Amino acid sequence: MAPNATIFKALLHIADVDRHYYEDHTVTLARHPSETDERMMMRLLAFAMHAHEALSFGRGLSTEDEPALWQKDLTGLIELWIEVGLPDEKALRQACGRAKQVCVYTYGGRPAEQWWKENLAALERLKNLTVMNLSLEGSRALAGLAQRNMELHCTIQDGQLLIGDGTNAVQVEITALKES
Repeated sequence: MAPNATIFKALLHIADVDRHYYEDHTVTLARHPSETDERMMMRLLAFAMHAHEALSFGRGLSTEDEPALWQKDLTGLIELWIEVGLPDEKALRQACGRAKQVCVYTYGGRPAEQWWKENLAALERLKNLTVMNLSLEGSRALAGLAQRNMELHCTIQDGQLLIGDGTNAVQVEITALKES
């Protein structure tokens, strides 16, 4: 955990109709001083989309050889490697070599579109890579839900996520740019 990291706690009530997964998760997120609420909430969204008892957060922005989230089996093999943002293409190639499945969640509007355009040819060759994109409006609305202590209800159906805190709700459409 980074020094001076801000600690956020979230109770997630997940109803994933697509995967038939219905569980509650209590998670602790350490937000690095250079990390925005938007990026932190994207990590939380990625957790909700792939929720599993073995899914955990990486050590953070300052650790290059770890993803935002990952899931390992009992032998230590990496089953799922999840990145958030606009990762380096070389780092994604390495992740695809280390993990069974790699998933990237991009956001931020125009920069994400430019990143995809620049990396499309190289990333198309990676058979175990999935790239998902959230609109700028969706990721910013998600950031608006960030609080130090959160209780969020997440419903996932037909590739869409509805997430709310009892007062505010955000519907996020997730677009698949590349599926493995």
